[in-house]
Amino acid sequence: MDSYGDLVAADDVLLFVNAAITSTGQREFHSDAGEQRLSLDFLHAYMLGNYRDLYAGVLALDINDYNAALIIRRLLETGGEATAEQRRSEGRLIASRLATLPPQRVYGLFDALRRARVNNRRSRAIMRDWLSARQDLAFDAVKYRSGLKRALRHAHLAPATEELGTFMFAPLDRPHYATPLLETWRRAHYEQAALYELPYTVAEGFAAKYGIPRDVFLERIAPRMTRLETMRLQESARKRGTTGVQADLAGMPLTRLATYVLSLPVEDRRRRRAELTHALESAADRVAGGHRGSWGKVTAVLDDSFSAFGSVHKRRRPLAVALACHYLLASLAGDYTGLWTSGRTDALLTRPYGPTPVGRRILDALDTAPSRLVIVSDGWDNAPPGLAAEVLRIWRTRLDPGRRTSIVHLNPVYDAADFDVRRLSPTVPTAGIRDAEDLPALVELAQFAEGRTCLAELITYMNTRADRMMNGHHQERER
Repeated sequence: MDSYGDLVAADDVLLFVNAAITSTGQREFHSDAGEQRLSLDFLHAYMLGNYRDLYAGVLALDINDYNAALIIRRLLETGGEATAEQRRSEGRLIASRLATLPPQRVYGLFDALRRARVNNRRSRAIMRDWLSARQDLAFDAVKYRSGLKRALRHAHLAPATEELGTFMFAPLDRPHYATPLLETWRRAHYEQAALYELPYTVAEGFAAKYGIPRDVFLERIAPRMTRLETMRLQESARKRGTTGVQADLAGMPLTRLATYVLSLPVEDRRRRRAELTHALESAADRVAGGHRGSWGKVTAVLDDSFSAFGSVHKRRRPLAVALACHYLLASLAGDYTGLWTSGRTDALLTRPYGPTPVGRRILDALDTAPSRLVIVSDGWDNAPPGLAAEVLRIWRTRLDPGRRTSIVHLNPVYDAADFDVRRLSPTVPTAGIRDAEDLPALVELAQFAEGRTCLAELITYMNTRADRMMNGHHQERER
């Protein structure tokens, strides 16, 4: 049996994991950015000071990129406080997690280390190894030139080739580059046509230099744009009332696709119903993989109240997570029922509106006698207040003490005031969620938040995830 200290440690880890999954230091519906950052910074400092090994181990879980970068930075800043074995273990975890982060996030992390004057041997080795593993440094040199240049200088690294070195520090001194992309960048200073062979974000600067009309530029650069860039441009074009580049929905990640769908006017969603529904179902099926239809009878309570709008920084994010979970659970379940707090039955047309009668919907959900009940909500039950907690308490203690129905609450919003995601009831496990793609793993993690958590089992779970991540990183490097 775990000691009291072990139980506290397990609860602290789960609380921090929830925060690291959901919070990005940005404004939420119920708290501003300052409160979010202050609360999050406290948790990072607390975990690092009290549970350094567990703090590093969180890198292997499904936390968001913002917090992964923050953990890596704090570990490297405090390397002198770690033992030799801790530094070795942390180095492997850091290298594996860096391999999964977007390059712009990694270059931002390296720049933060430079500003903090963290320049020890371990940090330089980590930067060197990450850069050496990049498949196309010429692409980075063009798209992330300032970040790459600062990283090379800070880590005292020589560019991979003499040509790359010239490009980084005196790019226009060379009359010709053998590397095609570098030569294209050089030619773009003198030839308009060359800019359309560059990445979109780089070409955009050249287009402004040449005074190319925006619509002409976007039409010609479209083949070079990523899906995310296309989505963002289409959203901004819609707001301006103009025609944007058409987004390619095939292969788009599920939660990102749900965000895109919710950005469309209701009439556009009606008009494109077949296309959008097929895209969402296909994305959900890809996430479910071989587990399609294996979860039995599932009922979901999904929050589409007004607070699901999120904030101006995370517009409709909570609702997008709920919509994506709806389609994923439909794919995972053999028999699925989705209940929205608003009472709507058309998921594709959902929008943030009205109060949050989570308790009433939980009653409706339990009437369907599911084997698994999943609640996706920010935890603000207010119609009437407290009903959800009472329903779940009575269900767990009196009507279903044998736990025939598995219940889990997934919350996409960090509550800065409580240093955690807001819980509906102490009788039901709650886990933070950022992307619906992480739902199966989070349902698994939530079991540790139910009842008296076993620290040994939690550590075993974290170690298993760490081994999986590091083995995947090792195999990727060998290819």
